[in-house]
Amino acid sequence: METCNEGEGVAMKDPKRRDRQTVEGPVKYTLHDLEALENADSSIGVCGWLLVLFSLLLVLLTLPISIWMCIKIVKEYERAIIFRLGRILRGGAKGPGLFFVVPCTDNFINVDMRTISFDIPPQEVLTKDSVTVSVDGVVYYRVQNATLAVANITNADAATRLLAQTTLRNVLGTKNLAEILSDREEIAHSMQSTLDDATDDWGIKVERVEIKDVKLPLQLQRAMAAEAEASREARAKVIAAEGEMNASRALKEASLVIAESPSALQLRYLQTLNTIAAEKNSTIIFPLPLEMMQGLLKR
Repeated sequence: METCNEGEGVAMKDPKRRDRQTVEGPVKYTLHDLEALENADSSIGVCGWLLVLFSLLLVLLTLPISIWMCIKIVKEYERAIIFRLGRILRGGAKGPGLFFVVPCTDNFINVDMRTISFDIPPQEVLTKDSVTVSVDGVVYYRVQNATLAVANITNADAATRLLAQTTLRNVLGTKNLAEILSDREEIAHSMQSTLDDATDDWGIKVERVEIKDVKLPLQLQRAMAAEAEASREARAKVIAAEGEMNASRALKEASLVIAESPSALQLRYLQTLNTIAAEKNSTIIFPLPLEMMQGLLKR
């Protein structure tokens, strides 16, 4: 595990990734290059050392006033990258606490090491099944190597924001609508891995990516609502038909039982009358067997 100074953690790198050479220009550093830079003496030449000695002499001549220009403080969550005559000073990032700079020859840049979050603006994405959706999200990242964040990129925050937008488009473009709505965690994990690999040379660690909202076109929402309603109605009809079928089977079995004993039908009549009478109805319909009606007609 590489460290720029005590207290600053740097993620472990694959040996191949550490030793790869960059082709983006002479000021592009890999972690291996910075390790060699921080562990070796920085050669600033004879003129450079003369300027440093002259600055130190001025500091001694103007003591104690100059001491306030030489001592700097960085907070617990910050690191300072010191440049001496334009070159990164040996030892890498300084802090937290006190550190010493030489006036006129040294300048420094403070880097915030805390976790930063930002919203990804809504992106209009064409899915794999040719549906246009608007998706937004949130990204959490932090600077894990202050030296890389300063030496390799002009504005790490702005670059990470732009990269997050393009990554969101690229990842969602390979998914269909059903996958976007159901597999948000998988999509977020894929985005995190892609962003983390891309920002590795910038000293950025992407900690978390979340998909916030998926907005569908109004017409598509209506179509999906109609489809869901039709599906529910179809299921309701199937359930009602199954109930009718079960009821008919039960009635068939009851009729077979009643057919075995004629007196059972009369008991069923009496039970029905008892049920109707309990409801305090003014009108009671009493079923009479047809055989009794035929006997009355004959008389």
